[in-house]
Amino acid sequence: MRAYIALLRGVNVGVKNRVVMATLKERFEQYGFTNVKTYLNSGNVIFSSEETELQKLTKVCEQIIADEFNLAIAVTIVPGEDLLEALKQMPEWWNIDKESKHNVIFVIAPTTTEDVIEAVGEAKAEYEKVAYHNRVIFWSAPIKTFSRTRWSKIVSSKYYDRITIRNANTVTKLAELIKEINKNF
Repeated sequence: MRAYIALLRGVNVGVKNRVVMATLKERFEQYGFTNVKTYLNSGNVIFSSEETELQKLTKVCEQIIADEFNLAIAVTIVPGEDLLEALKQMPEWWNIDKESKHNVIFVIAPTTTEDVIEAVGEAKAEYEKVAYHNRVIFWSAPIKTFSRTRWSKIVSSKYYDRITIRNANTVTKLAELIKEINKNF
């Protein structure tokens, strides 16, 4: 059994793409996933599965959402150990300064991290910091100059629909939930 995180892209943004997390949790359990938990309304599902093929897990999760909510939502599956490893490799500046925003950008396969970095461009060193580990991009920028950053413009990049972003608090909580599940194995 392995622990995973299903990151749903663009759900529950205002009235758009409504997904009831309690219902989603029930559907994941009905499918046969175990240790299912949801975190926040923004589309974070933690679960365990015997399945190890990420593409298959992605298709199953997307189909569960399509069947239950009649939505075509991009899902990225992050193995729990991959998130924990990325956090071990996080840059020393990430999630330190309380006057900055700290985000993680998860790249949705088959898009590569390099594709996203090339499309957005090099970080503006005077306004932001960017580093990555595999499919996880760490990004920090002071709140007062956030609008001047190159990476805040990621929403207008051609890969915006191939990423999903979570803030540092959410990523930290997801890591805690993965560790909790891993205690059961």
